[in-house]
Amino acid sequence: MSTTEKYGDIIHLPHPVSEKHPRMPMQDRAAQFSPFAALTGYEEAIYETGRLTEEKTELGEEEKAILDRKQRLLLEKLDELPSLTVTYFVPDEKKSGGAYIRKAGNLKKINPSERWMLLTDGTKIPLDDVMSIESKLFCYVF
Repeated sequence: MSTTEKYGDIIHLPHPVSEKHPRMPMQDRAAQFSPFAALTGYEEAIYETGRLTEEKTELGEEEKAILDRKQRLLLEKLDELPSLTVTYFVPDEKKSGGAYIRKAGNLKKINPSERWMLLTDGTKIPLDDVMSIESKLFCYVF
């Protein structure tokens, strides 16, 4: 039995059109037949696994002493909001390690007892994560 014979009684009738619902665009109808993503989050997991992080470098005693002297000099000049560039370690939230960030700005405050510095843009940097500090103030001292 052919299709024409099977549906012969209705094949010539007009196509029904809903008065309540607008006709779905062709591109949306095609989405109904797109493959089902059985492994939701798989691509993100692969990306996360492949994303590289760095290990935090521990400074030697000499480097720590230099950073301490720089911090003391910055404390003396704090009222001038000295311009500086800080390189510091930011731990990764999802895996071990992290990344070194280089941030330029003006220093607003240093809190030696709580071990942080604050830039004028609101960036708060833990002093224990600082790798280096650069400033014009250090040109003649270091």
